[in-house]
Amino acid sequence: MKSPTIRGWFLVHKWSSLVCTVFLLMLCITGLPLIFHDEVDRLAGETMQFGMPGVGSSSNVPGLVPLDQMMAKALAGRPGEVPLFMAFDNDQPSMTITTGPRPNSPGAEMTIQVFDRSTGRRIGQEDEEGVMHFLLKLHTDMFLGLPGELFLGGMGLLFIAAIVSGVVLYAPFMRKLAFGTIRTSRSTRLKWIDYHNLLGIVAVAWMVVVGVTGVINTLEKPINQLWRRNELAALTREYAGKGALPPSRYGSLDRAMAEARKALPGNNPQFIGFPGGSFSSNHHYAVFFQGDTPLTERLLTPALIDAETGTFTAARTMPWYNKSLSLSRPLHFGDYGGLPLKILWAALDLFTIVVLVSGLYLWLGKRGASPAAHVREVETGGISAPAG
Repeated sequence: MKSPTIRGWFLVHKWSSLVCTVFLLMLCITGLPLIFHDEVDRLAGETMQFGMPGVGSSSNVPGLVPLDQMMAKALAGRPGEVPLFMAFDNDQPSMTITTGPRPNSPGAEMTIQVFDRSTGRRIGQEDEEGVMHFLLKLHTDMFLGLPGELFLGGMGLLFIAAIVSGVVLYAPFMRKLAFGTIRTSRSTRLKWIDYHNLLGIVAVAWMVVVGVTGVINTLEKPINQLWRRNELAALTREYAGKGALPPSRYGSLDRAMAEARKALPGNNPQFIGFPGGSFSSNHHYAVFFQGDTPLTERLLTPALIDAETGTFTAARTMPWYNKSLSLSRPLHFGDYGGLPLKILWAALDLFTIVVLVSGLYLWLGKRGASPAAHVREVETGGISAPAG
């Protein structure tokens, strides 16, 4: 690689890294406990006891309280509110019912109640003020909503640019060095260059995966709006001229679920979006199903049921951009392989923190050096490192 090319890649690596480093450190630090959010939640609270342990709330088995009765219990606890979502757990008979003042209520106005569907008992309310919720909001949008999400998405793109440019520079830098070389007997700066390079190249695949999935996750709202405007509008075209269905005219949830199961047999319902919300039309229950394999359980297929009559309208798999979002969420936090994968994710997260901190240290020590000196540093494997 010629010197001008090295110089160009160095400038890309330098400025992309500098701009995003502080925000990436915040994301790595807040992301570390979020990797273990299930384990932290279990340690922080009492273990919930269910009337029928081992039976998922979405299971179509006798003994579970009908959905209409569960909704009546939830609305009785929140008088004056309307249903927004009903979500199910395939591992235990717990379910959540989300309500709000109106069908299009924003997240800040929603109340999420947790129920044991095997007994009909209300067992709690999701905490919107705990430490994990605070960390999640800081990690996803810095409490700024969509602008914060898009800003962090931009930082993610810069992070990817820093990774790519770092890998490009790694090849000429390591040309005369064995992989994993740590020159502890030389200068402190040279030792930290070696640590920075080694940990960076070891974690490079993970950093790319987490960076790309993080960027995709920040596009959740635009992706869902695109689906609603294109796919959902096409599925409900015959309802385009009708006004929004008022909650007083909502029909039976149990009938709607039965019709949805007929349309998509062999799948498990994950949640129901109610009319007027971001996941349904103004006239439908949108029953979202997940597959029954480790891969397809992450992919959702909605069955649209006329909320007034309980008749089936349409069902269609989600487009590629929604599938990308569904697959990126668990991959971003290591939720695919249980605790062993989470531990690996945490170790690589710590590696990335060291890479970011060491990169900042190396920049502070050489910020006055000329670009030509940095080129020589790359070409000689750090032997001609800028003073600092």
